[in-house]
Parts: sequence; C-alpha cells; structure tokens
Amino acid sequence: MQTGFKAVSVGVLMMLSAGTALSQSAGSSLPWSDRFDTASPATVGLSDQALQSATSALRARVEANDIAGAVAAIMKDDKLVYAEAVGWRDIESRDEMPLDALFRTYSMTRPVTAVAILLLHDQGLLDVNDPVSQYLPAFADQPVLIDSANPDPGAVRARVGDITLAQLLTHTSGLGSRSSSLYRANNVHSYDQTLAQVVDNAAALPLFEDPGTQFRYGLHAEVLGRVIEVVTGQPVDVYLEEQLFQPLGMTDTVFYVDEERAPRLATVYRPDDAGQLRAIEMEDIPVTERRTLTSSGVGLVSSTADFLSFSHALLTNTRPDGEALFSEQTRRLVSENAIPDALLPIGSGGYWLGSGWSLGGFAVAMDPAAYNHPVSTGEYWWDGSAGTRFWIDPVNNMIAVIMAQVSPASGNGFREEFKSNIVDALNGPAGE
Repeated sequence: MQTGFKAVSVGVLMMLSAGTALSQSAGSSLPWSDRFDTASPATVGLSDQALQSATSALRARVEANDIAGAVAAIMKDDKLVYAEAVGWRDIESRDEMPLDALFRTYSMTRPVTAVAILLLHDQGLLDVNDPVSQYLPAFADQPVLIDSANPDPGAVRARVGDITLAQLLTHTSGLGSRSSSLYRANNVHSYDQTLAQVVDNAAALPLFEDPGTQFRYGLHAEVLGRVIEVVTGQPVDVYLEEQLFQPLGMTDTVFYVDEERAPRLATVYRPDDAGQLRAIEMEDIPVTERRTLTSSGVGLVSSTADFLSFSHALLTNTRPDGEALFSEQTRRLVSENAIPDALLPIGSGGYWLGSGWSLGGFAVAMDPAAYNHPVSTGEYWWDGSAGTRFWIDPVNNMIAVIMAQVSPASGNGFREEFKSNIVDALNGPAGE
C-alpha cells in the first residue's frame, strides 16, 4: 500500500537552513525524506516554475513586512513535492526561519481534539450523539440567555434540549467564544486555571441559545478535551501524545515548549502604526512556561512537518505504520459537513457563507464561489489566530500547510495568495 509515509523511526528530522532552495527542482533534494515519500513537482502534475513563483511571493511578503517569515509545504498524490522556509524566525536576532520552526497553532488545536474524540467514537468508548452531561454533569441544567445580544446572566430561561457531543464538535451547542464579553467578565478562560476549572466556568454560565439552533464558533474544544479526560482517565495532553502524536510521528506537537525546543520557536509579530513588525506575546503566560491550563482548543505548538503528517493521515485514513486510522464510517465524519441545512449558512459573510462544518473540527468548502481564494468543493481546512493554516483537498489529492506568526493573522492575505499560487501550479505546465 502506498501511504506517503516512510516506515522509519520517528523523530529524526533533516534540518536545512532557511536560505536553501527546497522546492525540488534542478536536482535539489527535499527535506523530511525520512518521514514522507518525495517527488519532483512535475511528476505529480505541478508546475515547478509556478511553485518557485509561490516562494518568491512569500519572500516578497517578508520584504513588505506582512510577515517575518514562514514555512510552507505541499503534498500531492501522497508525495512531498515542496517545502520552503523563508524570512526570519526572529527579526531582532536575525535568526533565519528554519524548516523545523515551531509555531503557536491556536485554533488549529481544535481539529486535533475533534479527531481524538472521533477515535474514541470509533473505539466505542463514546458516541458523538451522547449528551455531554453523561460525562460532565455540570451541563445538565444549564439555562439559556433571554437575549444573547445583551448577555445578562440573571436574565435566563429554561433550556430546550440537551447538548450533544456532535453539537460541541460542530459549534452548535449554544456555548460562546472565550473572547465573548460574558466569558471575559467571568474569567472563564485563562492559563492559570485547570481545564476542569475552565469547563466548569463555562457550565456555570447560561448558553447563548438552545442547543442545535445556531452555529456559534466557541469554547467547544475545551469541553471536548475535558470529555477525553473523563472517558480515558488520562490528562488530555497524555492521551493526545499516546494516541495521535506518537502514532502519526508528530514529534514536535506540544503544549509546552521546553528548553531544547525553544530556539526553534518563531516569534509572534504585530505591525505598529508605521507598518513595522514588533514582537508581541499574545497570552499572559507564554508557551515556554509551564501553564496550568492544557488548552485543548487553542494551546498547541507544532511544526509544518507535523501538520503534514496529521493532514496526510486524515486524507488517506492511514497511519505511518500502514494501519487504518479510522473505520470507513468514522472516516467520513472527519470531512463531511454535519451542519443541518436549517442552520446554513453558518455566517453572514466571506467564506462562512460557503462553508459547512465537520465532526472532525473543520470548515468544509461547500460553495467555492464564496471564498476569496481558490478551493475545491469538499476541501476541508482550518487556521489559527497567529497566521497558520492548512488545507486538505480530496479532489486533487493534495495537502498544503503554511505557518507564520503574525497578528492579526491575515498578514495582508499571504495565506490566500499562497493557496492561489498553488492552484496556479496545479493548472500550469508540468514540465518546464
């Protein structure tokens, strides 16, 4: 069976400098050949010239101060065909961006947690249609705000229906965002609290609407992480390490960046009023310190290669050892829209108008015309609030990952431009 993974011991990464030309052309070699099968772009129908243009565009983004640096990679037809590091890991020290740089993934943590829930579903240890109160009784009697636009925790009514795990996975439970005024005022989410405390805080406040009546992107993955702990009897970080990260060879996906890894951690930047990038710390407690909260919603740090491994396992339903990740029935839950028609669209503008949401924790492209960059129907993807993003495209059997560290995450559209350039490579001549 062709899996795209190399059956070797995990943890050995090829480290190349940021200045090395890494897209395979003119005889240059690709990194991570110990982890993935590799090929030249032309052999899988991608234009090498267009991919070189994609790299040039990323370097131009560095020069324009849109981003400090980035690492990007592409797999096509189970082959790694492109991997580039551009710019700076840290501008002040003039430390070039290495291929094995580490990035705060923020919301890209959510699909990891969702996939872990589906593993438990596949093993029969829970069912996604179970009520969450079966595992977390604090959610049994949660009321609902009378007016979600003016959240007064004293103005509530009785809830209609129970929250299910599936509703947590699809952001239709009625829970709010960690950045909502109600949750901020009540200190629901902070890194000096345990995951159990954060989840209890959310359960102690009313829902914004009845379960199953509206899509509201929110605190759901934290609750799911706590469900994992209750079901398995393990801390969520231990479960993820044993059941996902180790089996998939994700050797640099962690909640805490230790001293050995710290020199590879990319600095987060934000443009000042003059457009110059300035280093910022997005959280009160940085990822290089031990944090009480193991945040299963926004807490992971990872690498581009690790998210390639994660994405490829989902696309092919195959682990590096050749075993299936899921049953075929559960596999479909990862990528198929699970939002009922009555709740669509899930947003009022942009890609939200053309997206559904899967039980695997992904936005699913249902109407590509709603996107401001090219996607395939059925493509599933997500990103993070510090400039990371990954796409899984079953139509073209292709994966793309790009990671930077910038806030706001848009970076003047560098991720969308990169995806557009990939599609140009797919549509361009294959044999320059």
